[in-house]
Amino acid sequence: MKSITKILGIATMVAISFTACNSGDKKIDDTAALSLDRQAINTSKNPLKGKQVPQNLVCMVNDAYMGKEQILVEHEGKKYYGCCNMCKEKIPKDETARFATDPYSLEKVDKASAFIVVVGDNGEVAYFQKEENYHKFISES
Repeated sequence: MKSITKILGIATMVAISFTACNSGDKKIDDTAALSLDRQAINTSKNPLKGKQVPQNLVCMVNDAYMGKEQILVEHEGKKYYGCCNMCKEKIPKDETARFATDPYSLEKVDKASAFIVVVGDNGEVAYFQKEENYHKFISES
């Protein structure tokens, strides 16, 4: 039950940050493309749920698996990814776009080196310090 609450919390944060990405002065083309990407993975039974996904297919600002190569943003020698120009600008400026909390250890984890797993039906992801933490998290759920 405790892990379900954590995952619901992660999903809520993703929804809030995803809404933030869609606001502002983005181009219509970016918004339309983003909407289509989300529709492609917005299924009630996501076949990737529980699977590790490559970092370059994740918007690290929205904490969401996008299903295609994202915009590379290098910061302090590390590689982060975002889905739009707003994300590209936010990554170097906002630490929350680069770091997350490992749901198992509850420790800070750098998204650039994390073990990333899809945890939600709509492509929400969680970041683990290592694969072992993910397996422990699942076994204790």
